[in-house]
Amino acid sequence: MIEVKHPTKHFNQKTVVDDISFTVEKGEVLGLLGPNGAGKSTTMRIITGFLRPSSGTVLIGGNDILATPIAAQRKIGYLPENAPSYKDMSVIGFLDFIANIRGYSGRAKTRQIDKTIERCFLSEVRHQNIDTLSKGYNQRVCFAQCLLHDPDYLIMDEPTDGLDPNQKHEVQAMIREMSAEKAIIFSTHNLEEVTTICSRAIIIAEGRLLLDDTPEGLKSRSPFHGTVRCAVRGTNVAAVLTEVAKLATVRSAEVIKATESGFSLRIYPRESAGLSAQDILYSLETSGQAVETLFVEEGHLGDVFRAMTTLN
Repeated sequence: MIEVKHPTKHFNQKTVVDDISFTVEKGEVLGLLGPNGAGKSTTMRIITGFLRPSSGTVLIGGNDILATPIAAQRKIGYLPENAPSYKDMSVIGFLDFIANIRGYSGRAKTRQIDKTIERCFLSEVRHQNIDTLSKGYNQRVCFAQCLLHDPDYLIMDEPTDGLDPNQKHEVQAMIREMSAEKAIIFSTHNLEEVTTICSRAIIIAEGRLLLDDTPEGLKSRSPFHGTVRCAVRGTNVAAVLTEVAKLATVRSAEVIKATESGFSLRIYPRESAGLSAQDILYSLETSGQAVETLFVEEGHLGDVFRAMTTLN
């Protein structure tokens, strides 16, 4: 596993990472969330040994990144932010260079490079210079270098940045596929991406870890988790609100949108009382209301993210 053990990092008088601790097991995909300047990239650089923490340490598969950095880094694949590479090299030349660094030679090196190029969809640009590639292809080249040695641990700083929707889908599918055998940490600003591919997510702000939970657990903290949304045809808002208020499990209801032909409500449950969408539907329809849509909200990760990162 990856064990992040209380690292702190100071730059001059500013604390950028403030005593963060968490673990990531093989088989887990951990999403690292936070606003710009939260300390995500610095945390990743500490985990990979690129930066030395002011205090604390990180264990990579049992190897201390400070005491035995080479042993720890052999197990890591790292995709830094902005996908740095040697622009004057060709794609194949760059990956050959990385393979040499990783200790490959001969046929084993050729096989590993070919496998990685195919895996990262780089075949059609393999002989092209990196400085002529689009941002999306450049991102894929740097992604390829972090996968080339088939590491047990992947640390990726915004791996889908600059990719078009199809390319993002391909990378997300690759991450899901690799997650069964690896421990993966990646940062992202795409909250939908967290819901799609992460088994856990942590939220960081001002260098401090604020939340560590599953995506479902984080969404359950949303003020809208468990509420019922319904759209009703007609304009008799007062009658609908009166009818909804009769239900014992309803705390309150509010109109969130109104048009000339209808309106939408959000209905809130009483504390520790679950709302039954079926009961609400039955109550409204038996009172003569025309319900067009009705569903229970699971909560919004964006609401939780904004609440946590604007309060800290």
